[in-house]
This record gives sequence, C-alpha cells and structure tokens, in this order.
Amino acid sequence: MKLAFLIIDMQKAFYKGDVARSMDLACEYINYMIPLFRHKTLPIIWIQDTDPSDGTIPGLEGFDIIDSLKPEKTDLKIIKNYGNAFNKTELKDMLKDQHIDTLILSGYCAENCVLSTYRGALDYDFSPVIYKGSLASGDQENIIFVEKISQVISYQPLKKIIEIL
Repeated sequence: MKLAFLIIDMQKAFYKGDVARSMDLACEYINYMIPLFRHKTLPIIWIQDTDPSDGTIPGLEGFDIIDSLKPEKTDLKIIKNYGNAFNKTELKDMLKDQHIDTLILSGYCAENCVLSTYRGALDYDFSPVIYKGSLASGDQENIIFVEKISQVISYQPLKKIIEIL
C-alpha cells in the first residue's frame, strides 16, 4: 500500500460565511495529517479549481490556498477545471508513476469536488478513503452524507497506518 494525501479546493475564493467556518474545522484535521505524510515522505497533492465565475484563476488571490494551510514547494499540485480532479488532468498518471494505490481525500466541497474525485478514483481502480473531519461544505448535512456513503478513516487509525509504512 502506498498512500497520497489529496487536499481539494481549499481556496480563498470559497472562504466566506458558513464555508469559512467549515474550512477552519477541516483545517484542524488536515494540519494534523500533513506532518505525518511529510515525515514519511508520502505525497501531498494540492488540488485547485479554476473557474472565472468563482474568481479562482491562477494569479488572482481567490485561487490561492487559504492561509491556515501551508503547501510546500515540494508538494505536488494539480489544477482542475471540473469537479472530478481526474477529469482532463495529469492526476491519474502522476499517481500511477509513483505506484500510489490508496488516496486519502480531504477538502472542499464535500458533496461536489471531493465526492466527484472519490468516485473518479474508484473508476481508475484506486482505493479512495475520506479522512473523517477533514471535509468542508456550506451545509454540515452534506459532510455527514458524504462520510456516510464513502469509505472513511479517522485520525488515530490513519496515524498508526502511516507510522508502520
């Protein structure tokens, strides 16, 4: 088993109102996991959406990752135009080239881009897992729904798995 941690669409353009509060909660969990992946040199992949109507265009502030998350230059990045991060991107090939088979998913928006990417991972024979507590949405019920219909792992078991890899 080789893991990668996908952090999806945690961008400044979406950071407002109820979504900001939800992103802040998700960041707590994401920020617990990042050092574990870095310590084991497991890939962290930042996925960013582009959409002129949302203000998520490279070079504009709305495209940037929110301040409470800190990507490093060595982390991998994917820019996507669709909800599913596999759709017309190099993500599948990037993962296959590194022999990654298991994806830990986190980010925004639980019921859209995260769930679409989860389903896309299944289509390409990856084993996707939602990292419990690390999803954001404008509606808490959507997070509960996505966690209910998906494979989910919480921090402690995931930490133990990473430690033995």
